[in-house]
Amino acid sequence: MANVKAAFTKVAAPHPLEAVDQQWNMFPYLVVVMLLLTLVALFHVWSRVTVIDLNLQISEADGAIREAKQEASRLRLEIASLKTPERIEKIAREELGMALPSDVQIRNVP
Repeated sequence: MANVKAAFTKVAAPHPLEAVDQQWNMFPYLVVVMLLLTLVALFHVWSRVTVIDLNLQISEADGAIREAKQEASRLRLEIASLKTPERIEKIAREELGMALPSDVQIRNVP
């Protein structure tokens, strides 16, 4: 084992300077491509945030519409209860001092 020789048949050759220069010539193109990809990614994120924000606004508007419809329904019910003939007659008798006319007060018009 003392005299073991290793046979290296393939030795890596150093890169010629032209290949290194060619790699540096590609650098501006790579920077432009990365910049474009970054811009596309930022636009995508911005559009998704905008969509989420608009969906939130739509949800809030739907809630406001639902509340307004409930309020309108409640007000219609209140109006109907205030228009009842029994309530109007009670207010006329008690608060306004009115009474139904007697037979003497009624005149028929031909």
